Amino acid sequence: MAIFPTRYSLLSAPAVNEYLQERYLLDDTTCRLLIHNVSDTYLLEGGTTRYIFKIYRDAHRKEEEINGEVELLNTLHAGGASVSYPLPDKDGGYLQAFQAAEGIRYGVLFTYAEGQVYPAMNDEQLLQVGNAMAHIHNLTAGLRLKHHRKPLDFEALVDAPLRIIAPAFSGLATEYRYLHETATRVKRGLQALELSAFSHGYCHYDFLPKNFHFDTNGKVTFFDFDFAGEGYLVNDLASFYVHFFLDVMHKKLTQQEADRQFAVFVKGYRERRPLSEAERASIPYWGFLFWLFYFRFYCENFEDWSNFFFTPRFIKDRVGWMKTWEEWYLG
Repeated sequence: MAIFPTRYSLLSAPAVNEYLQERYLLDDTTCRLLIHNVSDTYLLEGGTTRYIFKIYRDAHRKEEEINGEVELLNTLHAGGASVSYPLPDKDGGYLQAFQAAEGIRYGVLFTYAEGQVYPAMNDEQLLQVGNAMAHIHNLTAGLRLKHHRKPLDFEALVDAPLRIIAPAFSGLATEYRYLHETATRVKRGLQALELSAFSHGYCHYDFLPKNFHFDTNGKVTFFDFDFAGEGYLVNDLASFYVHFFLDVMHKKLTQQEADRQFAVFVKGYRERRPLSEAERASIPYWGFLFWLFYFRFYCENFEDWSNFFFTPRFIKDRVGWMKTWEEWYLG
């Protein structure tokens, strides 16, 4: 009997374990699924060593883009950046191909980012995050990868999201009109700036605390470069500011304390890399577009991600968050 058309398979963890033992010459490892999401993440453990094995979906990341992520992370690791980086197999290759039910799926083995997430960071940690982000930007500014990654330009951050999410706003014309009008205004405002003076390179574009760990010695390690692409580097600072906005909105921080903590982070960043006042002043505008980008992500991955929460109620609530962002930071 032929295999029925499949959208998103889930590969067996024991079988993945056996495969990786052979390809990476590993012994006595165990493997378990950590996350079944837009891609699948497995934890591989052997003795005191841990690894992360990530299996991508073709509908989300093509082979060329995965090679781009591998190339970027190898560049960062070679430059001394503290990142979870890909490991070569016994033949020197990085991508592992699996004939899944829906077609070929590719996987990559990464080093494990030791430590844990700290949603509430102290000043020392904030300084270190700023310093480490600046180090990454020093390596990616002006970098041109051999392999393609999707750009983080205005098409990707404004025009495409507005087109793609429109069908999901059926019956929510007021909310869509607000997003379209505000995003268009934000885009025009940014285009009126002297963007040629803004630093440009490869962005992580998801610099939220969930994507970096601090170990017991206080060292930070960044991971999950799935959104990485070429754009204005200030986008990374904007995505990090989203963390403070959420804490203020949920009354975990006052706006005054959030701004103080972000200033500590910026100080750490500027210790290693310049940040112009024009770039810093533009952060709220790029931040609004970050929310719009995520709307596109939710919409495009609704079926395969099984994000059951993407409902009219969720959409209205999230637009409400964006209105709050505009009221607080855009004026």
